[in-house]
Amino acid sequence: MSAGETLRLEYLTPSESRSHGWHDVLGAAAFDAGARAGDSGATDFGAADFPLAHVHAPVLAGSRELLELWRVSGRARADSHGRVRYAVSGELLFGSLSVHEGELRSGERPQHTPTPLAMATELAYRELYATLAAAGDPALVRVWNYIPAINLETHGLERYRQFNSARHDASLASGRAVAGSVPAASALGGAPDSPITIYFLASHRAPAFIENPRQVSAYRYPVQYGPRSPAFSRATVLGEGGEATLFISGTASIVGHRTMHAGDPRAQTREALVNIEALLEEAGRRPGIPPLRLEHLAYKVYVRDPRELPVIRAELEAAVGAKAALLYLQADICRRDLAVEIEAVGGYGWRSPQ
Repeated sequence: MSAGETLRLEYLTPSESRSHGWHDVLGAAAFDAGARAGDSGATDFGAADFPLAHVHAPVLAGSRELLELWRVSGRARADSHGRVRYAVSGELLFGSLSVHEGELRSGERPQHTPTPLAMATELAYRELYATLAAAGDPALVRVWNYIPAINLETHGLERYRQFNSARHDASLASGRAVAGSVPAASALGGAPDSPITIYFLASHRAPAFIENPRQVSAYRYPVQYGPRSPAFSRATVLGEGGEATLFISGTASIVGHRTMHAGDPRAQTREALVNIEALLEEAGRRPGIPPLRLEHLAYKVYVRDPRELPVIRAELEAAVGAKAALLYLQADICRRDLAVEIEAVGGYGWRSPQ
């Protein structure tokens, strides 16, 4: 981010968001507020003009509907490119799009992609990359992917693995990296009849890419996890010093490349937090990046089985404090043996959600 440019995150109910206003919103996601492409969701945004992703992920422990609002220090300029709605402020770009698997026209269907999900994924990522190219090619910093029925096996392959293969193909076709300089990201499940939904943050200032020494880089996973590895970094850092913001990818109970503590959501939560602490330590090794602690971050927590929320919540609050910003959502996770996945964002000079 450029000098004087700020980015902050808020988790608000629809009524709170209306009272705060939307003049400085770069982009947003609404949870449990609409799961169809083109829907406006349950919230009436009136004349608000910013990219908004509607994600079918029920909110746990709180309001039925919550908004994730990304605000900037000034006004953002909204625009669109193909299916992508995006907004620009200074060096930052926030965009969102959704694609239903059944809506693709014949001219939009890549010939080599074998499944409807793969076709929708490849189309979505080609449009995402085309939008970045048209906007002067800012670098992807963080991507959020929501994939309907992520763990279901169709056409002889789990849908998450279909997604990874199609993302890989679209990235290569668009001249993008599939290892190393790849954004922080997460991929969670959505309702079976919902579209694939993606929202993303990019910047004309290149981020730093962070890996976890406790884990094999996701883009180096062995073939047992699918024909193509997931293309994301464990974390990214944007900016330096007091302006630095750390974006931690969806993080789970994985050491090396193996799931740990299957069947024990409490132990999985603890292991995920150890991985987050390792990323904080790695980010702090970079010049100009001050050290961060768990309590400096805001968290989005995906819980597979809502009945396990109490033990997961107790572990998190014991580690990060009861006043930490914690948003809990119900969603399937990329591996069937994972009960919880945690993503985080924060930094010095950065105001966490209230």
